[in-house]
Amino acid sequence: MPSTINRRNWFKQTSFATLGLGLSMRSFAHDTEGLPKTNFDSQKSLINLSSNENPYSISPKAKQAIIDMIPWASRYSFNLDGLKDARTTIAKYYGVAAENILLTAGSGEVLDLVPRFLNKPNGNLVTADPTFFVLPATAKKIGYSVNAVPVGSDRGLNLPAMLSAINNDTQLVYIVNPNNPTGTYLKPGAMKQFCEEAAKKTVVMIDEAYIDFLDAPDNESMIPLAANNSNILVTRTFSKIHGLAGLRIGYVIGSESRIKELEQSYFTESQIAISDLTLAAAMASLQDEEHRLQVKQKNAAARDYTLKSLREMKLNPITSYTNFILFPLGNYDGNFADFMMTKNIHLRSNTYLGEKWCRVSVGTMDEMQQFIKVMKETWKA
Repeated sequence: MPSTINRRNWFKQTSFATLGLGLSMRSFAHDTEGLPKTNFDSQKSLINLSSNENPYSISPKAKQAIIDMIPWASRYSFNLDGLKDARTTIAKYYGVAAENILLTAGSGEVLDLVPRFLNKPNGNLVTADPTFFVLPATAKKIGYSVNAVPVGSDRGLNLPAMLSAINNDTQLVYIVNPNNPTGTYLKPGAMKQFCEEAAKKTVVMIDEAYIDFLDAPDNESMIPLAANNSNILVTRTFSKIHGLAGLRIGYVIGSESRIKELEQSYFTESQIAISDLTLAAAMASLQDEEHRLQVKQKNAAARDYTLKSLREMKLNPITSYTNFILFPLGNYDGNFADFMMTKNIHLRSNTYLGEKWCRVSVGTMDEMQQFIKVMKETWKA
């Protein structure tokens, strides 16, 4: 986040000061890739380590904001002064203009709508393999050919190969940084150079859902680039470190001209789809950096414990910088996610690049200790 912003003064200057409602005050529906075949809701005792959610709940300020907003929940957000300016509130936080931002009901909506907006006959998408599947799946469904460039031997994104894969028919390049499911990340300098070069040829979208888990200076966002280049877009979400996954709110940032184009097309009603309670919670959460720092610290401790434990078991997990861990399953015979479900642990297993892998979300320390306990009792190398 911009270090030049005095966030306390910034928040006082936002439209919440005029609202007078006391606003100072768990996964993505399509996301079934790699899930076990079961009805989650019927399994009351499960440890849910499947969807990279925040296990520490939402900010106390966000909870209070929801409570305070309930009497006004019968109103549309555009009829409440303190909420209709939510784009301005987020824009001030990142040092851009309100015209650079479009709000959506979760960043998944952005990933579904952008390829539809850009779609042209015989177009293709360049992305990584593996990466978060929603945008590539949508692109393929509506007629794109998908050029998924394998990650490197270090499991990091292969930017030179992705740049080389761009051709005259490329409509979009999609990068998740840090990447899901590998948990690796790209240095800001490499990202900037790639975006600037690729944007000379096509549109580049950077998905920064997990960037808040990185430490400075590696957590530098590409938002400033996006605000000034019509071929660069950044999507962010309140679902991860903010813990608002069930409330569904995200946003896309781009140049004023590009955002205007999006707003007048598939994104026309995207902000109306966000509830008043969600907007109130998100704006309150944005100013609660102490809560996010606590979440980040707890996540790092549980993640490091899990990485260390898996390495001691010779499972060779990929070093993660996020709130999930990917590790190889070797010659495991069967569906590992289904097996772990019998142990009341909900996670994901899948095949990437011809190998079997497990992706486990980082829960609380107690949850990860239980996960490791089960692994030690049942895993056979």
